[in-house]
Amino acid sequence: MARILLGVSGGIAAYKSLELARLATVAGHGVRVVMSPNASRFVGTASFEGIVGAPVLTSEFERDPMGGAFPGDPSPGHDPIGHLEVAANCDAFLVAPASANTLAKLATGMADSMLTTSFLACTAPRLVAPAMNDRMYGDAATRANLATLRERGVEVIEPEEGRLASRGEHGRGRLPDPALLLERIEAVLPAGERPWDGLRVLVTAGGTREPIDPVRFLGNRSSGRMGIALAAAAARRGAEVTLIAANVALPAPASVRRVDVETAAELTEAAQAEFARSHVLLMAAAPADFRAAAPSGEKLKRQGDLELRLEPTEDILAGLAAAREAEQTVVGFAAEHGGDAVGRAREKLARKGADLIVLNDVSDPAIGFESEQNAVTLVDAGGEEELPRDSKDAIAEGILDRVERLRQPGAKSGLY
Repeated sequence: MARILLGVSGGIAAYKSLELARLATVAGHGVRVVMSPNASRFVGTASFEGIVGAPVLTSEFERDPMGGAFPGDPSPGHDPIGHLEVAANCDAFLVAPASANTLAKLATGMADSMLTTSFLACTAPRLVAPAMNDRMYGDAATRANLATLRERGVEVIEPEEGRLASRGEHGRGRLPDPALLLERIEAVLPAGERPWDGLRVLVTAGGTREPIDPVRFLGNRSSGRMGIALAAAAARRGAEVTLIAANVALPAPASVRRVDVETAAELTEAAQAEFARSHVLLMAAAPADFRAAAPSGEKLKRQGDLELRLEPTEDILAGLAAAREAEQTVVGFAAEHGGDAVGRAREKLARKGADLIVLNDVSDPAIGFESEQNAVTLVDAGGEEELPRDSKDAIAEGILDRVERLRQPGAKSGLY
């Protein structure tokens, strides 16, 4: 897909860059790594080389055995200057972690290492992810260096707040999660190279909360992880993604537009407003089936038995499917608990008017709510396909692969 150049400078957070390199490689990107002289004090070159399948460059004077090419690309017919060629061939260049020392060098245009010379020579989108002690990050010199880089068009990925490497230290300076770093890279990649460029995808995630009184509510245990994974996967494929998040505490992918809602009525309103311009609906949210018919305006007191009358909420999926146009693809989700789950999913497919139902059996605690893994069965008019237990990111890719096949000409009635 894309060619990502990863610069690693000296800092304890360098170990996170190994996971970033792995995630980018798994996503299909070609990755090359350049390291500052001090980076190897924290993580070895062999670790990166084993992950990305390409030699790591640590000195501007060393010969690049691949001639500046990225994994999957042919090597050039000549022996080019390494720091110039690898920078010229990349689609994006991220320095993570970017130490205070490296930021100072980049801001002043110094070119005294493989990392800094290639950064200076790079005309592709450039990003830096600072990671350091909070006092170093907050110093006026570091702040000025970051401001200078921003003025020159370099994207700065702000560090997170939390526990720092030094014992007992807490503050802002943590390198963000590698998955978030990959999202930020993918958000700046040139358009026109990904299979879903031009598609508009609407994803719903999380679980609605229906108020009983100002304090209590009816809800469910949906975390929104599957919806977040779907939104990220669609964005990686080039789609313009809108995420409607119902009480989701997780951050949205960097390139995804987020709309927050709380109740099923708010989810219905937001989905109806967004659906008309969408090509694909991934209805991963778990809206409540019932709400209090007459929620109290005051907190209910604990005094004996309480009778609560419920009324059904809107059938969001069926309503949207009924209003669809020919070019729209509608995907519903079914959380079942044992029994003939596939039979119930197939009945839901017909009743809701969807093109695909994603079935997961929440009776398995390993793939239930809050789990980072899932296993699903994809049910459509053509049959069933099982996606075995895997990370929700991998399951999301499998679901979108099935959606791609459904959207092929002639794959199902009514699609272009």
